[in-house]
Formats: sequence, C-alpha cells, structure tokens
Amino acid sequence: MESRQLPVPDGLDGERVDAALAKLMGFSRSFAADVVEAGGVSVDGRVVGKSDRLRQGTWLEVNWAPKQELRIEPTPVENLTIIHDDDDIVVVDKPVGVAAHPSVGWTGPTVLGALAAAGFRISTSGAAERAGIVHRLDAGTSGLMVVAKSEDAYTWLKRLFHDREVDKIYHAVVQGHPDPLAGTIDAPIGRHPRSDWKFAVVASGKPSVTHYETLEAFPSASLLEIHLETGRTHQIRVHMAAQRHPCVGDAMYGADPTISARLGLSRQWLHALKLGFVHPASREYVQFSSTYPADLQHALDTLGTD
Repeated sequence: MESRQLPVPDGLDGERVDAALAKLMGFSRSFAADVVEAGGVSVDGRVVGKSDRLRQGTWLEVNWAPKQELRIEPTPVENLTIIHDDDDIVVVDKPVGVAAHPSVGWTGPTVLGALAAAGFRISTSGAAERAGIVHRLDAGTSGLMVVAKSEDAYTWLKRLFHDREVDKIYHAVVQGHPDPLAGTIDAPIGRHPRSDWKFAVVASGKPSVTHYETLEAFPSASLLEIHLETGRTHQIRVHMAAQRHPCVGDAMYGADPTISARLGLSRQWLHALKLGFVHPASREYVQFSSTYPADLQHALDTLGTD
C-alpha cells in the first residue's frame, strides 16, 4: 500500500475528486475513480466520493495499492444461466458469489469470466477488465444482468442506464413491516462516514430514489417489490437499513443474525427479478424475468411457516 498527503492547490479548487486525483498523481481517470471508490481518499480526515468537490487549502490524503493488471480469466460458473442471447446483448441470471467483472481484491468468479469460458464475444468498450459491462450487481446479490456484445449496444445501454430509462425490479425480504406498506424513499447516498466499505444516507451523497411495495407480510419480515429509479452502490440495502428495515441476512447493514441463522441465509435476501429496456438494435421494448434461487426460496418458505 502506498500513501501520500498534500494540500489541495488553488488551481484545483472546485474540481471533482477523481479528476483532481488524476492530475495530481498522474493516475488514469479510471484508476483514480477506483482508488476513490475503494475509500482511499480523504479530505481533512473525511473519506470522500469521486464526484465530491475539492476546496483549496484542505488536506488531501491518498492511500492506494499499486495498480494490478486485471485480466478476464475464462472460468465456468455452473449456476450462471443465459436468459437471452442475440448479436447485441446477452442477459444472464447471476448466482450469488459471482462479481460482475474482475476488480482489485476479488479472487472469485465473474460474469465476464463465465461468458468468456462459454465462448461469448463481448463488446470491447470500457476498461479492458469491464468490457461490455453497463451495470453491476453486488457479488452477494443474485439476478438479472445485461451485458453488451456490440459496440453500438454498449453505447445505447450506457445511455439508457444513465438517463434512468431501464426498468429494474427487485424482490427483497426485509426485517419488520415498512410503514407505510408502499412508498418512495428519496434520500442521498454516499460513502459511510466511518467505514470504507459501506455506504449510508448522507447529506452530501448522490440523489437516490427507491420505490417499494409490500407483497406479503410475515410475523417478523416482509417481502417487498422494489423499483429502482437510480442505481447507486448498495442502494436498496442502504435505503432499507436507513428505514430500520434491513434486508434479512444483510450483516453489513445491521440484519439480526439470529433471523439469518434460522432462515439458513449467509447473504442478503435480495434478487434482481426483472429487467426491461428498449433493445439497442430493434428499438422495441423487451423485458426479462428470473426466479428465486434455492437459498432465497428456502428462506421464504421458512418464513411462511412462522
């Protein structure tokens, strides 16, 4: 791990953190963003996000691991299912324990590695280790992902996600019973002020909007259908935890470990169930659906016997 401390010069007053870091340290913009997203940059002792703005005279501290060459290693993933495949896109049902793409510190399987092992040719747009990736799911979250196969599809899908024109529907089981039973959580999300690896509702965060509806209530938990308007890291987990209804099994965000153990869960009960968007080639609306994996179905069945 390398570290450097320096004052923010006048010329970078008001500059985004990732852009300023690239200029100050000679990093590429993508590597600078990775360092910030890993919690490696603080200003006057406070961890900042990549879109935060710097102020002259403040003290910048940067901690980073020398850049490793990340490669997509073809690795079969037995439970990864191809939902749809054409010349422009491939839609996969990602199992738990699989990351979207290679990243520093991750040694497990990836969606891109699984597709490479299966002989898929993916768009070369984006950073080499993220080629074709237009959105991500946490390794601990299962469900639908779309990956671009053509360059045109990559550009089209990136715009759709940026402009909030993709329908992202999740199911989640949360502790307790949200009040009201259906509603909208509109609260900014940013880096957790005391934890490098977590996120939180903070005033300086990015706008984040989550719509939810209770589908079924159990004595100790509720099954929700969730529509994401924005797509922040850990958004559903953070928003539900902020309402004191963390996803069942989500130890990082305060889930009750006794409930998790009773349901046999070692990860959050969260599944990307449906994904809909205008197809990059046909320009027609398409929607794809998934089913609950075995561990989530077992937990739900157990709740139903309470």
